[in-house]
Amino acid sequence: MFNFKHNNNSEFFDLFVDSAKFFYKCAVIMDEIMIEPSTAEKRVKEIIDLEHAADNVNNSIIDKLNQTFITPIDREDIFAVANGLDDGVDLLQGTVQRIVMYRTAELKDGAIAMTKLLLQATEQIIKAFSLLKDIKKNREELLATTHRIGKLESEGDKVYRNEVASLFDNEKNPIELIKWKDIIENLEETMDHCEDLSNMIRGVVMKYA
Repeated sequence: MFNFKHNNNSEFFDLFVDSAKFFYKCAVIMDEIMIEPSTAEKRVKEIIDLEHAADNVNNSIIDKLNQTFITPIDREDIFAVANGLDDGVDLLQGTVQRIVMYRTAELKDGAIAMTKLLLQATEQIIKAFSLLKDIKKNREELLATTHRIGKLESEGDKVYRNEVASLFDNEKNPIELIKWKDIIENLEETMDHCEDLSNMIRGVVMKYA
């Protein structure tokens, strides 16, 4: 049954923040694995549990969307953001599973640097979604936060290009090269995804501020 609430309903925004926190927690695990790679296999269950919890939040958003007639922002934006946050968790889960499956040797500096950038980007994503409840009041800070995410993504692009070039210059084992190229590409895709989320937020700000 439709819920005819006024469009100041903030529960969607609370759920966005919950989902963003799962994305951040996965980045924290990724960072900890980079510090202590021998723990990767043990941490897989943790990240799978986080992925399931993130799925539950995503399902709650979609269920609420189906039951709410008047939404605080466009239905299409809510749907896109919910799935985008969930996809971020999936990407990091995929990276951890690659590290375990490939039984990678010593970690590459580029992968460590990319993970640090992801940690910062996901922190900023939480901040942005926390500000989204009051778009007009927080317009300038929201745009500044999305700009910071974009700068982090640009830094990630530089790290990615340098690391891939270094792999082809210095990695003599072709199997190791393939493994690490795949891992670095997945991390770079996750950084791109952070920027995609920030662009969604910027689009919402432009519509409603």
